[in-house]
Amino acid sequence: MVLVQAKVVDATHLELAEPIAGPLGRKVLVSVAESTGEDTDREQWLRVSVEGLRSAYGDSEPEYSPGMVRERNPEYEP
Repeated sequence: MVLVQAKVVDATHLELAEPIAGPLGRKVLVSVAESTGEDTDREQWLRVSVEGLRSAYGDSEPEYSPGMVRERNPEYEP
């Protein structure tokens, strides 16, 4: 499945934001989801992501010394 944004040009034509791969004349199914003009889901995910990063890398996160490493990663090269 390919998800592409499109603008309604008129009652029977859409202008795609990016091209779709495939031969000319290929038939596709179109499902219309109304946009509110705001991407509230994306904004919410970004806020949650930032909060997660802040808690993982915030000032309260302790520093770990090399002596605290229990098992060495053989693929890691500093």
